[in-house]
Amino acid sequence: MPLEEVKNSTTRVIGSKQVKKALAKGGVKKVYIAADAEHHIVEPLKKLCQQQQVEFIMAESMVELGRACGIDVGSATVALL
Repeated sequence: MPLEEVKNSTTRVIGSKQVKKALAKGGVKKVYIAADAEHHIVEPLKKLCQQQQVEFIMAESMVELGRACGIDVGSATVALL
């Protein structure tokens, strides 16, 4: 499964606001972005990732990304620290 890395990570932040803060602080290894998340939410994060040369991977859906994190709701983004 492509989100196995998210499931197994012990150091991650969930949600676009938290991912944005983590990118601003530095130390983010990889960002997962849900393909069905709203454009105006994820586009600035994609640009930040590109500026900081952080790899980002598109996940199929917010629900799938939320499940990989072990939460009952969807998530637009997750960052591995």
